[in-house]
Amino acid sequence: MPFVRAAETRRHETPNAVMSTLASPTLGDAHLALWRVEMIPGARGPEHTFDAEQVWTVVGGGAQVDLDGEVETVVPGDTLVLPAGILRRIAAGDEGFEALVAAPTGGRALLADGTDRGTPPWIA
Repeated sequence: MPFVRAAETRRHETPNAVMSTLASPTLGDAHLALWRVEMIPGARGPEHTFDAEQVWTVVGGGAQVDLDGEVETVVPGDTLVLPAGILRRIAAGDEGFEALVAAPTGGRALLADGTDRGTPPWIA
């Protein structure tokens, strides 16, 4: 079915953020995953890479984004196109952080130490 109703979305909590799956292969047979990321003020995601491109659009708050050692501040309306394989870390600002993220399905996350975290459940 091409419609994913609000009641069908999935919520995944990590130590750093809440991911809400809006579209994925297991929600309406999508070939592209779309999810919302919500981080409380001061939360920091792990340093990691992803084996597929991701597109993040900031919809609330702000964050410091470290991409391969270069740090940028993002605010609502900004969009990040994160290439596959680039080391990244996102830290929420004083107002927290919210973004919509799109990526190909089946992508895998790897921690900075090389630990393979597999495909995150919010993308499956």
